[in-house]
Amino acid sequence: MSVEVPSKSSGLSIHRAELIILLGAISAFASLSVDTYLPTLPTLEKVFDASSIEVQLTLASFFVAFALGQAFYGPIIDRFGRKRPLCIALVLFALASSGCALAWSIEALVVMRFVQALGACAGGVIARAIVRDLFEPIDTARIFSALILVTGFAPMLAPLVGGYVLVWWDWRAIFWLLSILGTISFIGVFFRLPETHHPEVVVKLKVGAVLEGYRRLLADRRYFGFALAGALSMAGMFAYISGSPFVFIELFGVPPNRFGWLFGANALGFVISSQINGRLVRRFEPLKLLKAANLVQAVAGLALLAAGASGVGGIAGIIIPLFIYISCIGFILPNSTALAMAPFSTNAGAASALLGSTQFTIAAIISTVLGMLHSQSAIPMTAMIAGCGVVSVGLYRRLS
Repeated sequence: MSVEVPSKSSGLSIHRAELIILLGAISAFASLSVDTYLPTLPTLEKVFDASSIEVQLTLASFFVAFALGQAFYGPIIDRFGRKRPLCIALVLFALASSGCALAWSIEALVVMRFVQALGACAGGVIARAIVRDLFEPIDTARIFSALILVTGFAPMLAPLVGGYVLVWWDWRAIFWLLSILGTISFIGVFFRLPETHHPEVVVKLKVGAVLEGYRRLLADRRYFGFALAGALSMAGMFAYISGSPFVFIELFGVPPNRFGWLFGANALGFVISSQINGRLVRRFEPLKLLKAANLVQAVAGLALLAAGASGVGGIAGIIIPLFIYISCIGFILPNSTALAMAPFSTNAGAASALLGSTQFTIAAIISTVLGMLHSQSAIPMTAMIAGCGVVSVGLYRRLS
């Protein structure tokens, strides 16, 4: 089946499956950029003679730039279309990834990670906007679930690949690999992705107009409620991403290459649940699925905190509720995204950008705070995850 899309010049059409694969690939750069080098965090402390807090800044700087960059891309892609800004961003990502590989100090790596995120963040923003361009709101939850099938392979495979690359070569090879993947994605986008932005829609790029557009989105209680549901759920996942290498590798003694398998199992739960969601939305309203998953996730977070604080169950006591928490994101993310963006068509780029910025602003805060709380126990990570789940339920139900 082909999806016919409007184009200013190329006249391209693209099969739905090919579109989902391509959009999933460009959306995966956040996971690829973070997860492939997670097993190297303890190694970076030794290589650069850096503290754990300094190494955590390579994560935090990425999250900060990822959040800020999305807000920048939103009005840009509403004004100039989806394809050209994406191509420029992919070139930036490939070059910055090479810069990370050549970093000579932990400070240089923090800076290059910031630049790398400015290129990586365009993928998710533009993918969500393209879905809103092409599909009716009733279909978007299913399409977003299908995208997760593609993007979910990144957190499954990335830590595994990163662990083995670290064992076989060194940490710099991971960033060279990311540079190559960025280049391949640029080629795919340039030759296969049509322009989906409607040419009759003109969006002004004046600072005042842009800020007013974002203000109106934030003032929409339903939009903001759905945005928070997804953002806080994702923040818990990033607390896991930031804290798990130290908890599992240092505290429980999991080897770096086996850590990838453990990380991939949780990502598999995320992917499977998203596909179940894609089928369930045909029978149940996305809002009902969102509420149920939101509550289950909060309960799983509290169980995780109890296990981390008491030590009951050892590593299994951590893994089981963590698996449930991460799996719930497969229901929360596609439904909250579809519900948040449904009313917005002419400014889909801005709505998509604000969703992503909200997610990664909170993720940057969580990552930074977790790095400052780093200790020889699982309590900081599990407490942060549980807090995100509980607060998500409370704020979401109050605002939406």
